[in-house]
Amino acid sequence: MKKTLKIAIPLLVLSLLAFMGYKVVSKINHKKQVAENIKKMPAFSYITLENKMFTQENLEQNKPTLFIYFNSECDFCNHEAEMVQQNIEQLKAIQVVFISYEPIEKIKQFATKFKLLHHANIYFLSDSKITFASTFDVKSMPCLVLYDKENNLIEKIKGQVKIETVLERFHNF
Repeated sequence: MKKTLKIAIPLLVLSLLAFMGYKVVSKINHKKQVAENIKKMPAFSYITLENKMFTQENLEQNKPTLFIYFNSECDFCNHEAEMVQQNIEQLKAIQVVFISYEPIEKIKQFATKFKLLHHANIYFLSDSKITFASTFDVKSMPCLVLYDKENNLIEKIKGQVKIETVLERFHNF
């Protein structure tokens, strides 16, 4: 019995270490793949508040884009929306795309609350299939993804950030 345990325990430890190593390497490779896939704005398809399809083709060409992944009940997301509303003039040259997995009605309420409807450069989209989070490897909210006017990734920012920081990132490109 002791001999069996002397063999089984080291084998179990080695197996566990090998499995953990595999998981770590898989995670690193996944993150590298995501980073590669989002260097250029990836193709996407979401639903507008009018229940119409919206893709990257609907965005203006040669204009930078700011994606904001949010949840209407997230305090930090609410602060981001408030900052966008307070700095609407400074953001005129940037397409601001708010995306949430929430139902359209909830997104509409959020947009109305912050008086962000009816601005030509601001879009609100529903990600009912929750593809944004997996495409951009997003695990927290808010998450901002910045693209320059050639659709090249500038930066992915997790968490709340000051509007001055966002504007600075765009002006550096």
